[in-house]
Amino acid sequence: MPGVGTITDAEREPLIRRQNAESNIQPVISRVYRRRWLVLTLFSLLGFVQGMIWNFWGPIQNSAVHAYGFTKSDIAVLVLWGPVGFVPWLLFMWLVDKKGLRASLLLSAFLMLLGAGLRSIPLTDPQFRRWLIHGGQLLNGLAGPTIMSAGPYLSTTWFAPDQRATATAVASLFCTLGGSASFIVGPLVVPAPNDTLAAAAVAAVTDSSIRDRIQLVMYTELAAIAVLFGVVLVYFPSRPPVPPSVAAASQRLSYRSSICRLMSNFRFLMIALAYAVPTGVLAGWVGVLDMVLTPAKVSQVDAGWIGFWSTVGSCVFGVAMARFADSIRGMLKLILVLMLAGASLSSTWFTLTCLNRYTHLPSTAAILYTSCILMGIFINSSVPIFFELFIETVYPVPEGFTCGVVTFLGNLVTGLLLFFLTFYCTDLSWLNWCLTGSCLFSLVLILFFRESYDRLYLDVFVSV
Repeated sequence: MPGVGTITDAEREPLIRRQNAESNIQPVISRVYRRRWLVLTLFSLLGFVQGMIWNFWGPIQNSAVHAYGFTKSDIAVLVLWGPVGFVPWLLFMWLVDKKGLRASLLLSAFLMLLGAGLRSIPLTDPQFRRWLIHGGQLLNGLAGPTIMSAGPYLSTTWFAPDQRATATAVASLFCTLGGSASFIVGPLVVPAPNDTLAAAAVAAVTDSSIRDRIQLVMYTELAAIAVLFGVVLVYFPSRPPVPPSVAAASQRLSYRSSICRLMSNFRFLMIALAYAVPTGVLAGWVGVLDMVLTPAKVSQVDAGWIGFWSTVGSCVFGVAMARFADSIRGMLKLILVLMLAGASLSSTWFTLTCLNRYTHLPSTAAILYTSCILMGIFINSSVPIFFELFIETVYPVPEGFTCGVVTFLGNLVTGLLLFFLTFYCTDLSWLNWCLTGSCLFSLVLILFFRESYDRLYLDVFVSV
């Protein structure tokens, strides 16, 4: 198997239990429990709601401008609170690795509940209300490190090796699916005074009715979080009584050793950049998709449907690819190459279509739909494959720590992009070029990446 020699014998020895002084390997008793699907469901539903709240304002940015007097910079900052929430990511990953997933998930769910409550307070003072909304978005963003990074830890802790990639895909992509649901819920529930509508239609929608509809959605999201927090509080075990595999039972490196290993591992830095750049740029791009498509005369509702089908397609395709990776192991790099090649082609197609004044390419609704959907499918569905390859590359670094580092980098890219967007929000054609360039950059890095499967070595060879 390629790359299994990247961990020395001296490093492998402490990873498995000993039977006696002669260092014979003691067989690790493993078992999978049916409750693992309930654990995965609760985790995924929290990710779904967290994604909905993070992406709440972007799809209804025109409505928010009328209801609360927000500017385009305000919308960018509201989306920016998601990446900012990753600043204390190390605390949440420490809780995951030292106290189990329950402690970190309870803290994250409580922050989501508090944030949803703050932004739902119906104050009449617009300035104070604005501060509460921003504070609520920040608290929701603080739940991101656990929700977006702990999926691989959950799959390793609860699932057998032939189900890990699938579980990682479900846990990781449900947050993205929640973001896609906001593309539908927001524009369909909240009236949209869009520039593409007739003046009479815009005048028929009052600011008061827009605020009432926005308030209704926020109350509904608050109720959903309250129910999920209660369920997690009553039942969400930190780990199963018996580990599901040899890798789940093995020891991990300390945080100090993990930092040294990650920072000195050139292959990890390559693949971390290959993940962080396109996914970070796409997250920022999707957060302001309505602003990107407005110059192309696409309405708020149509932009919402584009974002929705793009993300739903990526979730379905991502789970299918993860299941394929579970059935045929050792093919993660090839899958990523194919996905990133498709992302590069579709993003180039979309960018050139938006510049039809110069390229003279046809710019119809069907073309915009197709290129956007393909772009989201190829990039978002690569996330769980990236996560699995990260863990295989740097094992025995703790899963939570590894994925926390790379998701922090991805959110750092998103934050930088949205920070520049607050200054350059008039013409967003540069944002499309950033997305195309990020896909090509990632493809080049993956082509030169040398894969290894050290965790798989333990589960397949050592267990036998």
